[in-house]
Amino acid sequence: MKKIVFVLVLIVLVVLAYNYLYHDHRNIATEQAAFSVSSSSIITDFVSNETKANAKYLDKSIVVKGKITSIDTSNNSIVLDEKVFVVCSLPTDVKLNEVVSIQGRLIGYDSLLEEIKIDQAQIK
Repeated sequence: MKKIVFVLVLIVLVVLAYNYLYHDHRNIATEQAAFSVSSSSIITDFVSNETKANAKYLDKSIVVKGKITSIDTSNNSIVLDEKVFVVCSLPTDVKLNEVVSIQGRLIGYDSLLEEIKIDQAQIK
């Protein structure tokens, strides 16, 4: 009887550990955005107080609006207002100097270049 209980407890623990370690990945495109900001306001937040801005924005789904100042089709990235670097799947109709809103996950701030980094983004 003790062996059966031990095996059942072991099976439950293995299932719980597996579900904890291998949970579903986030789908940023379907998440509700935590913040909707312009590229200039988010840069101002990071320049004025990087620690506070990291606590507010880091690893959250955000919508950023800005003008496309650079497009790099080789690595599927765009730059908004020369300060927000975005990795995304690029539609074919994206043009320079077009104002767009993107939703993605903020992964960091480069204080040397004063540049925000966003990945898993989609142009809205």
